[in-house]
Amino acid sequence: MKTSDFSDAFGGRLPVFAMLHLKGDDAGERLDRARREIDLLWDNQVDAIIVENYFGDTDDVVAALDYLRQQRPDVQFGINVLKDDWRAFALAAEYGARFVQLDSVAGHLAPEDDAVFAERLAEARAAAGCLVFGGVRFKYQPYLSGRPLVEDLELAVGRCDAIVVTGEGTGLTTPTDKVDEFRRVVGADFPLIVGAGVDADNAAVQLAGADGVIVGSTLKDTRVDTGDVSAAHVATFVAAVHGLQHA
Repeated sequence: MKTSDFSDAFGGRLPVFAMLHLKGDDAGERLDRARREIDLLWDNQVDAIIVENYFGDTDDVVAALDYLRQQRPDVQFGINVLKDDWRAFALAAEYGARFVQLDSVAGHLAPEDDAVFAERLAEARAAAGCLVFGGVRFKYQPYLSGRPLVEDLELAVGRCDAIVVTGEGTGLTTPTDKVDEFRRVVGADFPLIVGAGVDADNAAVQLAGADGVIVGSTLKDTRVDTGDVSAAHVATFVAAVHGLQHA
């Protein structure tokens, strides 16, 4: 996918992909919170919501997707089912997700396992008919390929529609030299998303070489993942990122 096509797919601007973490003490609370947060995020102009079993489980993902399909068909969304990529693709096909986010599409498997993964990924990608955002050297993911970063990134370009780059952990700043290195390898015409550590204050620097941003923690009232989504924080962040289009 070319960078211009990626931009056009999300309104012709640098898109904000907001995490729905599915926090709550039980399934009912997680769904109630998901409904509130979906409405809050979308009303404050995020470009898509990523439904992820970060605190919840796959059943909570399905419940949120049911709400989106039945009550909020206007909302663009993607899916990330942690530790079960193939379920994410199945749900994407069933619910019409705009994209699937995978924490890693290259580098996380030993060579003898990678070929099987690549074949299954290609099949799942074709069957789901959605975009794929794929991590390389992603936070918390193992590095088992033994290949140089350049080779894993080159493989990733063929396996996804946008590459996601992060630092070492949730909410931690993604080093700008890492973003720059990824950009040099994948080139100017392949979409690159910064997936962690961006806030309204550092957005101009963090996203100088990027085509999109995935955000979660900084939208919370406490600025950490365990907090509650704040409408004011969402509005401020979205305005800062969308404003970069005119910088």
